[in-house]
Amino acid sequence: MQLKRVVVTGLGALTPIGNNIQEYWDALISGKSGAAPITYYDTEKHKTKFACEIKNFNIEDFMDRKEARRMDKFAQYAVAASEEAINDAGITSDNVNKQRVGVIWGAGIGGLQTFQDEVMSYAAGDGTPRFNPFFIPKMIADIAPAHISMRNGFMGPNYTTVSACASSANAIIDAFNYIRLGMCDVIITGGSEAAVTIAGMGGFNSMQALSTRNESPETASRPFDATRDGFVLGEGAGALVLEEYEHAKARGAKIYCEVGGGGMSSDAYHLTAPHPEGIGVIAVMENTLRDARMKPEQVDHINTHGTSTPLGDVAELKAIKAVFGDHAKNININSTKSMTGHLLGAAGGIEAIASILAMKHGIVPPTINHTVVDERIDPELNLTLNKAQKREINVAMSNTFGFGGHNACVLFKKLED
Repeated sequence: MQLKRVVVTGLGALTPIGNNIQEYWDALISGKSGAAPITYYDTEKHKTKFACEIKNFNIEDFMDRKEARRMDKFAQYAVAASEEAINDAGITSDNVNKQRVGVIWGAGIGGLQTFQDEVMSYAAGDGTPRFNPFFIPKMIADIAPAHISMRNGFMGPNYTTVSACASSANAIIDAFNYIRLGMCDVIITGGSEAAVTIAGMGGFNSMQALSTRNESPETASRPFDATRDGFVLGEGAGALVLEEYEHAKARGAKIYCEVGGGGMSSDAYHLTAPHPEGIGVIAVMENTLRDARMKPEQVDHINTHGTSTPLGDVAELKAIKAVFGDHAKNININSTKSMTGHLLGAAGGIEAIASILAMKHGIVPPTINHTVVDERIDPELNLTLNKAQKREINVAMSNTFGFGGHNACVLFKKLED
């Protein structure tokens, strides 16, 4: 069977450093941090008092207040980012068959704020189970793609992938496979998350996963730095329109790049910790290269998972060295989480977008906040520290890994006629 080619024709972003693609890109290349004191609740008794929140977002720019009240924030974010991507791709009722347009979305947690609010309200009451009739439809992780499809009349495959922080990368890979197998013409994909809540922050704090650099939030996310002390929680959404190449050409679509391949693997090691030698990460990158029919030396840029955790950063860089050998020092490696924080199930979406834009503009966004060299990291690796670097990028990879040992990697390449 001849597999079809898949291209990216639309992008949309709602991030802690920008509420659309242009704002997001400008902030990335300028090295802007999205971390700041939490505004959503009183943090006085909390261990970590900061996060990467969305700023100046008004859902009523996208829907009326009544409709918004029936959605958790993670679904609102999904609608906003996907609307930008759909408009960017120029998709209309006249140029697509909506029965062949799907929505495959990623979310690691789903409606955590809704769950928290409803349970806390019940606990504060007299024991009578009075729950909002929209409690379940707001909370469930699959509801974000449902809203996207209903708003646009897309009748193709519609579901959510859940693999913790690898969720939206898994969604992109699923979308890629559906299209190249000829089952769809277009799929809206990516992911969203809104876990900056009392429960979300408290849960990650109890695992000692979060940074506690409360005196300097903007410098707390510091991947690869010897003084890193955990990740910074972020929120938002990233949306991509994937499309069959001939379909995109026929309707005169703008094309950002081609999806070259995708890979998945499992560490099969630990609930939350990566394998210290990165064996699952080695496997996922090798699987991706094999799927894309590419050699390691063809890769120019890797946007790492790079969460700013003591164990994870080292294991991932060891894996890169194992897969790419001497060529590893020629690759521009970075972690955009140093600016956006960790968006959990939405990370793969916004980081895939960062990789695509880096390829388009020939600029690799920096890994900010690096001040102290970690002696466990090979000094020959180019981690794109503190300042964006210009270079031609023909092939870019984006890594995402999740609790449970879920690994996903997506490869993008410049379009060749």
